[in-house]
Amino acid sequence: MASSFAQFRGTLQALACGCVLALTSCASTPPPTGDINAAQQAVARASDADAEHYAGEELARAQRLLAMAQAALSERREAEAGDLARRAAALADLAHARSREAATLSELEQRQAEITRLRRSLQMEDAR
Repeated sequence: MASSFAQFRGTLQALACGCVLALTSCASTPPPTGDINAAQQAVARASDADAEHYAGEELARAQRLLAMAQAALSERREAEAGDLARRAAALADLAHARSREAATLSELEQRQAEITRLRRSLQMEDAR
């Protein structure tokens, strides 16, 4: 009995599926739009926390890295863009944390000065 094309159909389908899977696994990395969006939000958060005043260097570096990430993405260098975006987000988070720390320390100093003023006021009243 002669072999027909119908007998090889299952084998050909399996081979075709294998080729498709191999080609899709070799495809480039998806664009890191999520990383870039996260970096943009982190930079905005730091700016909202007055990081320009308290952590200006970190914020400026984060903004430069974010711009570099966006440029890399537009040039289709997805892996580099993702790395730069994650670094920008980390620096922006650091700037935000330093800004919050400075604001908290400033508030602490104000409250300590108020406590000192109140203690002096109470001591003057006790002396009368």
